[in-house]
Amino acid sequence: MYPSAPPVPLSILDLAPIPLGSSATDALRNTRELAQLADSCGYTRYWLAEHHNMTGVASAATAVVIGHVAAATTRIRVGAGGIMLPNHAPLVIAEQFGTLESLFPGRIDLGLGRAPGTDQITAHALRRNLMDSDNSFPQDVLELRSYFQPPRPGQAVMAVPGVGLDVPIWLLGSSLYSAKLAAHFGLPFGFASHFAPRMLMEAVELYRNRFQPSEALAAPYVIVAANAIAADTDEQAQHLLRSLRLRFAAMARGLRGPLPPPDAFNECEWSTAELAFADQSLACTAVGSPASVRDTLARLVERTGANELILAGQIFDHQARLDSYAQIAKAWGLRAALTRYPQ
Repeated sequence: MYPSAPPVPLSILDLAPIPLGSSATDALRNTRELAQLADSCGYTRYWLAEHHNMTGVASAATAVVIGHVAAATTRIRVGAGGIMLPNHAPLVIAEQFGTLESLFPGRIDLGLGRAPGTDQITAHALRRNLMDSDNSFPQDVLELRSYFQPPRPGQAVMAVPGVGLDVPIWLLGSSLYSAKLAAHFGLPFGFASHFAPRMLMEAVELYRNRFQPSEALAAPYVIVAANAIAADTDEQAQHLLRSLRLRFAAMARGLRGPLPPPDAFNECEWSTAELAFADQSLACTAVGSPASVRDTLARLVERTGANELILAGQIFDHQARLDSYAQIAKAWGLRAALTRYPQ
């Protein structure tokens, strides 16, 4: 019997990871099955992230995968965590998410980031102009928001579908920039502490202190991302974490690839600096038995005052991944908390 959970919803952030030896087809099937489990267990949202030219990630066509997930579920909100807006014309994103909202009314979220979601060479392949993207991002957000507003007399360009639809927009980031912008625009804010936890507390505090109420949101709302891996024992969960630790150590070496199996990790093959990078990147991680994970997440909520947690859990074995999220849901008491979820 677990103690009562904090009154904070849990959600899932999925990159549709491609384990070594699997295909994108396998990864997208796994994503659908995990979303269906999340739907039945009581998670609030299921978000997918835009990444490009990564052989270990299958969510590049993010809006397409969102439709794939939304069609396979019934209750859970589905969205982007996030769309990298500098890669796209705001009108195109408005049309894509207007279409999704038209197909799945009241269930679509649109989280926006400003990073390319890839390396610089691929970024050039995605967009014609890499210069001044930071300065244009606020204007692109405003333009995108305008396409979801009711039509104006004489409006020359409309998003169809999209115009007049209530698609919630979130600003996401791993630094202070998006925190400031979300506060200025009065939008909900998500911090990517599952891979860049260093500025978490400073960003959350800045967002709350500078928040300006808007038509979209009356008070600050923060969603904090964390890695979470649960298994029957602490030792089993730590073993599953080895895949993710290996992936981050490889990133420090400039290597990318499919998600490796945990047994592929041999600490002596990596430098002290590479292991430190992996451990620093994964500092916001809850790993262990369901009770241990629950307690770690509860402390994260207490420390940050998060309104919601969104959990990333890249695990090599798909069944172990399903089991992990199911055990976390049970430990957190999600099924009993469904009526408290924000809509």
